[in-house]
Amino acid sequence: MHLLPHSPRLTAHQIHEWNYENLRLPETDVRMIQIDGPRMRVYIKLHTSERTQSVLQTTNGQMDSHHETDKLSKVQIELAGTGIRRIRIANLPPEVLNRKICDSLSP
Repeated sequence: MHLLPHSPRLTAHQIHEWNYENLRLPETDVRMIQIDGPRMRVYIKLHTSERTQSVLQTTNGQMDSHHETDKLSKVQIELAGTGIRRIRIANLPPEVLNRKICDSLSP
């Protein structure tokens, strides 16, 4: 979920309520919520990819959010893929093979 600029700051409680009321997400469907305040984003990880696809199809990638101050904000809903991540490990001896590191981090 990506809040557009000039959206009022939301509390964790408001996000949970919005998920339930607007996205119809009961707590049992939600695995994790991460709030990125400076970027005005909320990441919601659901238990199944089917539920994620259902939310994306139902919303067509955008919804309105009505705030307590009667201000209306547009909320973009999109899939946040994990993709490939570059990880730096400090003080790792050079003789440790990349394969060993990948095997250790993959779970």
